[in-house]
Amino acid sequence: MPQFSERFRAEFDQLMRWRRDVRRFRSDPVEGALLERCLATFGLAPSVGLSEPWRIVRVESPAARAAALANFEAANAEALVGFADEKARLYAGLKLSGMREAPVQLAVFCDEATPKGAGLGAGTMPEMRRYSVVSAITQFWLAARAEGLGVGWVSILNPQRLARDLAVPDSWVLVGYLCVGWPEDEGEQPELEAAGWESRAAALAVETR
Repeated sequence: MPQFSERFRAEFDQLMRWRRDVRRFRSDPVEGALLERCLATFGLAPSVGLSEPWRIVRVESPAARAAALANFEAANAEALVGFADEKARLYAGLKLSGMREAPVQLAVFCDEATPKGAGLGAGTMPEMRRYSVVSAITQFWLAARAEGLGVGWVSILNPQRLARDLAVPDSWVLVGYLCVGWPEDEGEQPELEAAGWESRAAALAVETR
């Protein structure tokens, strides 16, 4: 294993701090080779039983994007009803998706029926397949950020509706809808924190049993 320098470790720490969720994008296109370089990191991710259950759909057509956006808007309106008072006011003012502007949009699924891996490690915890997809998304996210790209994870969606609209196999379960592109601004502070929605914990609490 290579010996990573102190400078590299410091830069890696900085990269994780800048990883933040991006929701405000410029409309400038992303070069194909750059996107492919970032997507290649999925193949480096750990997966339970080496099942590699991630399945990626690039959402490009006007019809597919319109369906995804309508899905978000319906789910977002429904979510707003669930908040009251100050939280409702804050929620209404948040920008929670870059789906109108982001030049690249990816729907990332987990194939729950993949024969790869022969079920190793997923017998008692089948959700490990989805956790594997999350690990792959995290690697992609860091790689994209290192290239200057921003990534926004849209979770305010009806996953079954999106799967139907994108006509994916029944065994594919949505894990993440990612907006990818060049950030409109370059702030390190997460937008939710800046808006006063929530703040980071001052320290990590680790319990011992």
